[in-house]
Amino acid sequence: MKVFPTSIPEVLVIEPVMYGDERGFFLESYNRKLFAEATGLDPDFVQDNHSRSARNVLRGMHYQSKNPQGKLIRVVAGEVYDVVVDLRGKSPTRGKWTGGRLSGENKRMLWVPPGFAHGFLVLSECAEVLYKTTEYYAPQFEHSILWNDEDVAIKWPLTSEPTLSNKDRAGIRFADAELFD
Repeated sequence: MKVFPTSIPEVLVIEPVMYGDERGFFLESYNRKLFAEATGLDPDFVQDNHSRSARNVLRGMHYQSKNPQGKLIRVVAGEVYDVVVDLRGKSPTRGKWTGGRLSGENKRMLWVPPGFAHGFLVLSECAEVLYKTTEYYAPQFEHSILWNDEDVAIKWPLTSEPTLSNKDRAGIRFADAELFD
């Protein structure tokens, strides 16, 4: 596997080794030993999630104020623009974002450490996203930062207004977000 840092060094893009021929392909989507060797990290994943979304759906920017989740994200069908925002109070990149394209075609994964808000915009007709988390989903601690907060200024590749959930429409400003120590 190849590991590439992003503009926020703790957020990593991971390219698994893929073996393909005329029959199709094979890849290990996760191998704990290889992940630890390549990244220096050994997260304890406790939950796997799978979502399917239509074109122009924007999910995010989500985080849990207690039990923050590390996430290993991959797209198995379609394409998304995946974004994270640093919510670590003492981080030199606090309030900064990084983003990139994940797709069923490029097979890239994104490691999002605990302490970040996460979201994505679906660029294809539909997209299926799988992700592992280091903590269980805790809806009582879940929050959403406004996807278009001017202080964060994410440059989403939008061609029209995104489709949002009520929760995401009612997101809070970054300035009001509870930061992590």
